[in-house]
Amino acid sequence: MGVWETAALSFGLILGLMILGIPIAFAMLVVGLAGIALTISEGAAMGMIGQLPINATMSYELSVLPMFVLMGVFVTRARMSGDLYRLSHGFVGHRRGGLAAATILACGGFSALSGSSIATAATMAKVAIPEMRRYGYADGFAAATVAAGGTLGILIPPSVILVLYGITTGTDIGALFIAGILPGVLAVVLYLVAIRVTAQLDPTCAPAAPRAEWSERLANLRNVGPILALFVAIIGGLYLGVITPTEAGGVGATGALIFAIWRRTMTPRVFLDSLIETVTTTASLFMVLIGAMVFSNFMNLLGLPAALSGLIRDMGLGPTAVIFVILGIYLVLGMFMESLSMVLLTIPIFFPIVSDLGFDPVWFGIFAVMVTELSMITPPVGLNLFVIKSAIDDLSSGAIYRGIIPFVVADILRIAIIIAIPAIATILPDLAR
Repeated sequence: MGVWETAALSFGLILGLMILGIPIAFAMLVVGLAGIALTISEGAAMGMIGQLPINATMSYELSVLPMFVLMGVFVTRARMSGDLYRLSHGFVGHRRGGLAAATILACGGFSALSGSSIATAATMAKVAIPEMRRYGYADGFAAATVAAGGTLGILIPPSVILVLYGITTGTDIGALFIAGILPGVLAVVLYLVAIRVTAQLDPTCAPAAPRAEWSERLANLRNVGPILALFVAIIGGLYLGVITPTEAGGVGATGALIFAIWRRTMTPRVFLDSLIETVTTTASLFMVLIGAMVFSNFMNLLGLPAALSGLIRDMGLGPTAVIFVILGIYLVLGMFMESLSMVLLTIPIFFPIVSDLGFDPVWFGIFAVMVTELSMITPPVGLNLFVIKSAIDDLSSGAIYRGIIPFVVADILRIAIIIAIPAIATILPDLAR
């Protein structure tokens, strides 16, 4: 078989194994090892599986991963999601669509601390949806708001996916974190615009809530002030070059632990559970990373990146056209895979191509994450939509699909803006150099 037939068969086998219930990490690992064994030899495959996990997990750069995961776990244990929601609720909840806007703002704040889209969506669903229901919000619109807000978890720093993208491509992780700030702010702004337009077109889906007193607003601000200051310190330290990403992870985890102790939510049992959750989460991330590295090595041996580059040259596609092709591939993959698997599976294939075309690696990292975000809320198989549905059992899938449309439009507009104005993603890293 040729390169294209073998690559198509390999991706098909991965999807087939996933349909059978095999985790994506093991599906990529099995197909990659089998491919290497058939292409070179069984000894080469066994040598790779014996050496690659050691090389991957011994990487100093990867030490940032468990630190940020631990920070997110500590923040969740400190019950920050409710406080962030109440803070946002107090300032904007009295406006039409205000509770939905408060949800987006709270998701943005929580995602900046948890770094996980699924964790943000699942946590905020239990906090925000009952409150929006209480004030008469349409179920579908309320659920869609949380699903869209949850996608901010993989863009606003610190982001686990940006860490893994940086390690996979050799791109500076600190620069990626800083680059995610303005696109993250743009995402929040466009989501707020989508909420406002929807509320104007259909006032019954997002009525206003009672206005909060200033004393209540200030009390809520005091509750979350220290952890917001921690986030500013981490990003500020990275921007000024005072701390490295690995040191930032340690500072963040330590600060979140102190905050949880101050909130009196950290007991010895909770501390132990937090460590166990961090270990299991990190181990699962490492397994996906190792599986993706084995499979990408097989694709490189097969010559797929070179074949794709040749195809692009033969078709005469310009750089922007290539980016739109990649966008389409991600939207299709989003129907079957979650964000981490998509990025780790495709970046080793796409990155050499976009690098040859002259795209900034930092910009492409932000673009890839944003496209992955869109795939997580695109019907019929957006992962965040299923997370919300599983968290709140009595929600209608059809209502969620209808409610998510304004946010999908906002994401498409954001991607178009980033393609048209790349400086939005690169200006801050350039200034920090």
